[in-house]
Amino acid sequence: MSVSRAPAGARVPYRLGMAVHLTRIYTRTGDDGTTGLSDFSRVSKSDARLVAYADCDETNAAIGVAVALGQPDQRILAVLRQIQNDLFDAGADLSTPVVENPEYPPLRIRQSYIDRLEQWCDEFNEQLPALNSFILPGGTGLSALLHVARTVARRAERSAWHAVETHGDSISVLPAKYLNRLSDLLFILSRVANPDGDVLWKPGGGSQ
Repeated sequence: MSVSRAPAGARVPYRLGMAVHLTRIYTRTGDDGTTGLSDFSRVSKSDARLVAYADCDETNAAIGVAVALGQPDQRILAVLRQIQNDLFDAGADLSTPVVENPEYPPLRIRQSYIDRLEQWCDEFNEQLPALNSFILPGGTGLSALLHVARTVARRAERSAWHAVETHGDSISVLPAKYLNRLSDLLFILSRVANPDGDVLWKPGGGSQ
């Protein structure tokens, strides 16, 4: 893998403003069950940090399916595309251990990312009726796919918090907070994608 502003074939940590050029997809370096973090240290592929950013990748893929098959309108599409970009940033953040005085400014999730999600939550939620029960996932294809993405984002959040508990101060908590707000936004967008209304949960199957 080669990276811009570095000699051919060199690797440098993810940092602000960095462009990545993938020259080869397989490397065989992970055949021993380890993988490299952004600081070039190697960890088990079952490490909590890796699980967290792998779940971010899965969240991104789930959103990609919603975009491809759900045919969202332009406003929702723009939001989802921004989120997909953010999730790559979250993965870079989680894969880069926090250290004092890093050689390069690392790529990190910032509070502004979370603030943007909260703003979208407020904007989209304003147009929705109040909820009096939980929602049965479904309705339109887009709504159902956003519910799937929401549940994957929740799992990614749990993985991120587990990584924080495991690695302590060497990992940022902001990706976990971002994933929490993201799942909230995906829930709201799943409702927006059901213009004919939500199907509500009836406790006990609605039986008397």
